Amino acid sequence: MNTWQRKQIDRPVAPGELSSEVNVESSDVKNPGPFRAGYVAIVGQPNVGKSTLLNTLLHYKLSIVSPKPQTTRRQILGIVNRPHSQMIFFDTPGILEPSYRLQHTFVRVAHSAMQQADVQLFLLEPEATTRPMDHEILQRLADTGRPIVIAINKIDKCEKSILLPLIDHLKDKPNVKEIVPVSALHGEGVEALAQALETYLPEHERFYPEDQITDHPERFLAAEIVREKVFLRYGEEIPYSTSVRVEEFIERPGHKDYVRAVIYVERESQKGILIGKGGSALKQVGKMAREELEALIERPVYLELFVTVKEKWRDRESELRNLGYV
Repeated sequence: MNTWQRKQIDRPVAPGELSSEVNVESSDVKNPGPFRAGYVAIVGQPNVGKSTLLNTLLHYKLSIVSPKPQTTRRQILGIVNRPHSQMIFFDTPGILEPSYRLQHTFVRVAHSAMQQADVQLFLLEPEATTRPMDHEILQRLADTGRPIVIAINKIDKCEKSILLPLIDHLKDKPNVKEIVPVSALHGEGVEALAQALETYLPEHERFYPEDQITDHPERFLAAEIVREKVFLRYGEEIPYSTSVRVEEFIERPGHKDYVRAVIYVERESQKGILIGKGGSALKQVGKMAREELEALIERPVYLELFVTVKEKWRDRESELRNLGYV
């Protein structure tokens, strides 16, 4: 399956995700200097807007998003091509104190991205006092020896009386080079952030073709889309107990592509809730996922969803390995 390349299409987004009002200005650098390319790890606690920021930088919805924390479970690679640089972003799971094995994989993925990155992008929300986990993350970022750019997100929801002292508190932390206030959802400050990151990339030619925006195959993106719809459609318990694997993705020229996806849950009761009366809830998930997938690949799709119980899969190493988390 080919990796995904940019096409001029409008992908559907759920309410409250990537706003249609987003307007990120293009770079206007008079003296660009040498071409720069490298890797940037987007790191932070859950639900601070890492995936929304990546989507805004890309001008394209690549990472799935929902109002619930811990939506991102794997490293998502997004490629931002600019006139004088190529920035390869790692969107990482939120760093937290893990309470089961799946959450341990979240932390490992984020730490691995830090080690691979040329520049660290630390994202946090504007609060009167920084949380202990933020200090822990900053220290781990500093230990890599790579430059750190801090983005304070959701500035559209905070007062300057909070923002300015926070900037003053963070500016002298080890390896912190710049602090940029942004609103990832509305695009405010995002171009300034991109220019700041560009400054610290190494001189290098492009790693990827100019029209490529990710290295993930369509099969992976299809599974993520289905999982996003589960996060958006159900309450607190169901999304965190589910995983999605695409068992078949068959391109059929002249016919609808065939996609068969299995949604795994931990208990029979969750299976019943996920399917709904007469299959109505699962049909709604399938409809939303199919529409977005068709917009993504620009081909008609026949999407079949199945629900299977894997007891305690989130806390079993063998199941996590089977599902591709480790």
